[in-house]
Amino acid sequence: MFEVPLPSAKSPHLRRAGSRPLFTDQEVNEMKSPSMAASGVAMMPSPVFLWRFKVVLFLLWGISCCKIGWDSVMRMNADKRDLFLYEAFLYFNPLLLVTLMVWLWGVNLWIFSQSSVNYAKVFDLDHTHLTHREIWKCATWMTIIVPTSMAAYLYLYSHGEVSLAASQPVILYAAILMVLIFPFEIFYLPSRYYLLRTVWRIMLPLQAITFSDFFLADIMTSMSKVFSDLERSVCRMVNKQVATIAWFEADSVCGGHSVVIPVVLVFPYLCRFFQCLRQYKDTRERTCLFNALKYSTAIPVIFLSALKYHVFPDSWTKFYRPLWLISSVINSLYSFYWDVTRDWDLSVFTRIFKFKNPHICTNLLYGRKWVYYWVIGSNLILRCTWTYKLSAHLRHNYLTVFTITALEIMRRFQWIFFRVENEWNKVTSSKPSLELSGNEIPKEEDRLLGSAMHNV
Repeated sequence: MFEVPLPSAKSPHLRRAGSRPLFTDQEVNEMKSPSMAASGVAMMPSPVFLWRFKVVLFLLWGISCCKIGWDSVMRMNADKRDLFLYEAFLYFNPLLLVTLMVWLWGVNLWIFSQSSVNYAKVFDLDHTHLTHREIWKCATWMTIIVPTSMAAYLYLYSHGEVSLAASQPVILYAAILMVLIFPFEIFYLPSRYYLLRTVWRIMLPLQAITFSDFFLADIMTSMSKVFSDLERSVCRMVNKQVATIAWFEADSVCGGHSVVIPVVLVFPYLCRFFQCLRQYKDTRERTCLFNALKYSTAIPVIFLSALKYHVFPDSWTKFYRPLWLISSVINSLYSFYWDVTRDWDLSVFTRIFKFKNPHICTNLLYGRKWVYYWVIGSNLILRCTWTYKLSAHLRHNYLTVFTITALEIMRRFQWIFFRVENEWNKVTSSKPSLELSGNEIPKEEDRLLGSAMHNV
């Protein structure tokens, strides 16, 4: 065997013109030494060690934030502590819930990447789309930044630094907005542009409805309470009411009696309603009208609940509250029926969560009847609790509303599995001649989402 000599340190292949040599002759000789190479390998930590080290740091940071937040809350007077927590939750619970949604979306993509479902084909994503690892990376940073800002707010407020405390949510919201609209090739620009473009199409459904349009709009309906709290938070920032309790009063412009709250709550449902009408215009399928009717049943629930603050108590108890209860039952049962029979179409499921390679989830999920019983039962229960989180006269119990909203996000998380699987079954059954592999990247000319074959 012949030994291939290392290039000279003066070789133009190792340096650019006008620059100093990258390696001296002594360093080149040291590279040839096997002991030097072995020591260099030994000095590099293993990926498993780095991962465990990051997990330990993450846990230490989480414990520190919880300790600082708890000590800060305990410093407050007992009579003001509840209002203090209520205000803190108003600013930070929307972003905490968004963070939870991002984590769960990463789990969705991870399961799809292991299964036979080609989610990139379903959503018409190009090769630059974010994988589950990148989604989890974004969620990790959100998990670090949002609780840190919340702990800083609690600490500064409880120690009398009101002006500094008031700046924490403002800085956090401004930073997130800047990251979303930053027009440079950083922070996953193609994916951010894809998200903003889809949101714009949802708000103005003037074009043919794609699967991504309706899919994100459905997720937004589950986060309507998040948008309502975001509106109230931004309203307080604009009106310089941060770190005060004036907003709790009835005459406050950002208080609980504001008419803007039910408008924001109903907005995602109106977007989805007009999407269904637009799809009916394009396809002339009567199913679209029944789907639009489902979303329209949310409107009475939201506005009848808001009337409690604008009518006499006797009128609310004797007339409006029974109407609210009836409309809530109608919407919950109608939505549950549509989930099972239309969105999931359980009659056509033959391979739910069928993985390409042997996987731990294969034995846990594939072909198990308990999966369907659990999903149907939990979906019915959480559909019925939907009215609690959307009802304006029940929102002051912030911990309960936060929990129910998180459960609704969990319901949507499991809904995604069945809905995307169902759509993939339609794609493969409508194009049997195409051999679509799980890792296939959709071509530009093979755009499925704008096709009339998709009943969204």
